[in-house]
Amino acid sequence: MSTLLIIGYVWPEPNSSAAGSRMLQLILFFQQQGYQVVFASPAQRTEHMVDLMALNVECVDIKLNCASFDDFIGSLAPDVVMFDRFMMEEQFGWRVIEQCPQALRILDTEDLFCLRHARHDSHKKNCEMTEADLLTSDMAKREVAAIFRSDVTLMISPKEIELLGDLFKVDKRLLHYVPFVFSDDQFMQINPSYEQRQGFISIGNFRHPPNWDSVLWLKQQIWPLIRKQLPKAELHICGAYPPPKATDLHDVKTGFLVKGWVDDAIKSMQSAKVCLAPLRFGAGIKGKLAEAMLCSTPSVTTNIGIEGMETQLPWAGEVANDAQSIADAAVKLYQEANAWQCASELGKQNAQLLFEQEQHFSAFSACLTNLLQNLEQHRQRNFIGSMLNHHHHKSTKYMSQWIEEKNRPQ
Repeated sequence: MSTLLIIGYVWPEPNSSAAGSRMLQLILFFQQQGYQVVFASPAQRTEHMVDLMALNVECVDIKLNCASFDDFIGSLAPDVVMFDRFMMEEQFGWRVIEQCPQALRILDTEDLFCLRHARHDSHKKNCEMTEADLLTSDMAKREVAAIFRSDVTLMISPKEIELLGDLFKVDKRLLHYVPFVFSDDQFMQINPSYEQRQGFISIGNFRHPPNWDSVLWLKQQIWPLIRKQLPKAELHICGAYPPPKATDLHDVKTGFLVKGWVDDAIKSMQSAKVCLAPLRFGAGIKGKLAEAMLCSTPSVTTNIGIEGMETQLPWAGEVANDAQSIADAAVKLYQEANAWQCASELGKQNAQLLFEQEQHFSAFSACLTNLLQNLEQHRQRNFIGSMLNHHHHKSTKYMSQWIEEKNRPQ
């Protein structure tokens, strides 16, 4: 049996974030391909992490800047290594190359970190992000270098694949599109009707800056405009890890209800009449909006929200980019049953076009097989990656060994 080693930035929490759900989907894919999966991470384990052992996934705690990882991976001898975000490739990539040079190296981006950070910086400066902001970004230089050093990088958004090719000249053969996926059983779920639903929902991990900004915008500007037109409506703010500054926004009088953790995000989404996702910056694709489609829940979001999730069909809801327009769109969907029904039906249609599991897993399986069979030739064509690995291997290795020696008890 082949072995996959996943080096996780964090331990997966599928009930906390879309990234956690996606990691479980990738684990499921590799298990279906016949791999024994080992998940290792230098992060602290959490009470909300999924029970990987129950899924027949071995869990291993590893250390940063420590030669003990060399012994671990040398003994494991994995056929494939997947880095969960570029920081893990930076830290462990050179050790993987040194100990297991023939292992296929996969980078899973979740979203383009550098794009999200550049947009966040531009938002704070109240200006539009430019190509120059990315081209001069230290974060972009690190992340794109990790993409070149890897054999293939999993991308969640076609827009980001286009950006990497056009702006950073990354060969498309180094990138593979794997978005969120839903199974046939999930598509067959029966969703509540317009009459069976009540209220609005906004959902997202509070530790994710775009989500927190969205909550503040709702509280300060958008929700008061909605309540003027719907004085009895409620908005449920749901999400993992709500800090005190978030729970302090809870206000029964205005119907702004900070619920925090929910046991079942799908049930919460199904019970709401409209999903609000006023995102002003971010990257990747949005798990909350994918789940809204699956649940036939119309959504109101921004141009950032729909990025990477467009199809030939109209958006399953409304797209607006200022507070008043977002509020008016939300009220329209909430009050007008016909508009709601049209958007609701578009939800599952769009989801099937975007996130059908068999289609994406089949394509990924073919990509994986081709890479494993032609790895040497694939690497020869990636001269930039070979060059970066040559220099990164040396500089990062010596820095890591210096840190390790510095931390050694005297």
